[in-house]
Amino acid sequence: MLKNIPPILGPDLLGILRAMGHGDEIALVDANYPADAAGPALVRLDGISVTDVLDAVLTLMPLDDFVEEAAICMQVVGNAGQREPVMDEMDTIIQRHESKMGLSSMERFAFYERVSKGYAIVQTGERRLYGNVLLKKGVIRPN
Repeated sequence: MLKNIPPILGPDLLGILRAMGHGDEIALVDANYPADAAGPALVRLDGISVTDVLDAVLTLMPLDDFVEEAAICMQVVGNAGQREPVMDEMDTIIQRHESKMGLSSMERFAFYERVSKGYAIVQTGERRLYGNVLLKKGVIRPN
């Protein structure tokens, strides 16, 4: 056990988060996402919600403040402007950790394509539809 590290972040995910560099992207996806075939390294966190994983990840990983969109969810198919409750929860978590940022969205197949080129995927046990978010890692500035 280590101090101040959320216990749901196991050694595989901690290693990935540490190894990622500025601009690398990690996707946190729901239980329905085709993660195994997507390409990047896969970490499974079955039984844990995407919102719990997002909150834990953002306690350690900064988001990229050099870009307009550092946290992106998948748009609802057929209604790009619709926001599911899980999206609102993710937005609240993002703003709690990175007060000047929010959750943007991207068309479903564009989201799949971008995730396939990312650094890693964390498949959660999230059962709510559209519980997917792509995060771009930022930097930690010197004091």
